[in-house]
Amino acid sequence: MKRNKPLQQVYELYTPEDFKVWDTLFNRQMQYLHQYGSGLYLDSVKRIGFNALEIPDIKKTSERLYCATGWQVTVAPELVPQKSFFTFLSQKVFPVTCWLRTMAELDYLEEPDMFHDVFGHLPLLMDDAYAGFMEGIGKLAIKWIDTPEAISLLGRIYWFTIEFGLLKEKGTPKIFGAGIVSSLGETINSISNSIAKNEFDLNTMIATDYRTDILQDRYFVMESTEQLYKSLPAIEGALYNVIEWVSL
Repeated sequence: MKRNKPLQQVYELYTPEDFKVWDTLFNRQMQYLHQYGSGLYLDSVKRIGFNALEIPDIKKTSERLYCATGWQVTVAPELVPQKSFFTFLSQKVFPVTCWLRTMAELDYLEEPDMFHDVFGHLPLLMDDAYAGFMEGIGKLAIKWIDTPEAISLLGRIYWFTIEFGLLKEKGTPKIFGAGIVSSLGETINSISNSIAKNEFDLNTMIATDYRTDILQDRYFVMESTEQLYKSLPAIEGALYNVIEWVSL
């Protein structure tokens, strides 16, 4: 489907359908997240000021993030190249689209839109440990950007934590990753008792492949965002091990 992908957010150009899409998706997800979402995510949504009636103003959102953790938001028309994405993260900048899917696309979209990028990713950047982990992943990726094996490993860790991680709260896995909080299908899938929920383990993550075109068949459960942040040295160690093995 051909769509307009602006290079900057012009708020006045949003249509009534855009507001309806945001409102519908926000309320639909929140119905589940109030029960199954992590308290950290829900608190972060309040802190960053998101609600169903207003499509977020990216400039104002960026200002709130900067005041909280030093992060900023920039608009990208579509998925940015891998090296550019990790460079942004290393500089404490998160790229987002500012266009929304249509009402006909509520349940399936071939590429991330503003709801995934903004509703899914930005709230947790209000958390210091989470923000530090994202920055650290970016810096590690830039350091190893010319080593495909290392970038593949980092991609798996990012996928199973930032995109599709669960967070343990009071002994119960709660929805946490951006790919779950922004997707009805993944939300329902993640709360099913028939889906494997593994403890956070770097060695298992880096040995586990994933697919982007189907619902996940397993999730990893983190104890806290502090656990994520403190795992950065171990992640770097795993990268060195991969490079050492590849070079043999």
